Amino acid sequence: MTHQDELYDVTIIGGGPVGLFTAFYSGMREMKTKIIEYLPFLGGKVPYFYPEKIIRDIGGIPSISGEKLTEQLIEQAMTFDPTVVLGEQCMHLEQHDDGTFTLTNDNGAKHHTRTIILATGFGTLKSVKLDLPNASQFEENNLDYTIKRLEHYRGKHVLISGGGNSAVDWANELEPIAEKVTLIYRKTDFKGIESNITKMKNSSVDVKTPYVIEELAGKEGHVETVTIQNVETKETEQLSVDAVIVNHGFEIDLGPIAEWGMKMKNGSVQVDQEMATTIPGIFAVGDIANFENKLPLIAGGFNEGPIAVNSAKLHIHPKEELAHLFSTNMDFSE
Repeated sequence: MTHQDELYDVTIIGGGPVGLFTAFYSGMREMKTKIIEYLPFLGGKVPYFYPEKIIRDIGGIPSISGEKLTEQLIEQAMTFDPTVVLGEQCMHLEQHDDGTFTLTNDNGAKHHTRTIILATGFGTLKSVKLDLPNASQFEENNLDYTIKRLEHYRGKHVLISGGGNSAVDWANELEPIAEKVTLIYRKTDFKGIESNITKMKNSSVDVKTPYVIEELAGKEGHVETVTIQNVETKETEQLSVDAVIVNHGFEIDLGPIAEWGMKMKNGSVQVDQEMATTIPGIFAVGDIANFENKLPLIAGGFNEGPIAVNSAKLHIHPKEELAHLFSTNMDFSE
């Protein structure tokens, strides 16, 4: 019998930070666990888009890079040896008379499970591209939509376009490394965390609002000058730059999961206080889960995962009392 034929207690769809911590807690509860991740690696968007971004909103960790956090989460998640399936996208869902499910993936592989925990984030993410006719010719060189390595920008004049948390964070991270950082935003009020915005405004970052990129110019695939326009006065200004970083958000696509029959709200899955969807046996955590007073942080997802696991365990064994469980109850020594 292959792992595809085996019946698992929990199948977690999504191997990002929240999915990884959920897998760890599922192992602590002695649930037979499988992780299915669409990408060819674990960690989700954090190691792919933000390997060097510093994360500071997890209790007990003053600061940690996205790459290091991912490494530690993977190590933690593997504590109880979950089955890991990489490079497969869950396409079809079938629920059987006994309440179990069969997931069929894009390559035809089938996975049998008693419960499902969706931890897909927002699904497939694609950066919103700069809407200019010649933008694509610079994308292989010095027009970026995320930052992989900060050192790449040392000593350069970097123009950042965007006003959310990521754009503000990158401005603060690059300020001591780059020769100059200019940040433009189409609005006057930023959407990021207040303390980070204040730090940026009190630094050497040249903040220009309300501006948008009007034109890119350069040669041999490299941006050399950027024309920016004030959206109110329509006045323009030309900047000489070495690199352009565009952070205008992501195009979100939940894919086939959105068609499985669960109640949806604002492009995500509606859940109750038990992290349960409207299909019994399917739960959702992290960015894909929508509920009142949701905390849209990794730390919030770390709380949702154990709730979903406990709910899944009660779904499988509804007549058994669910005892409280803490990691201090466990002996991890060999």
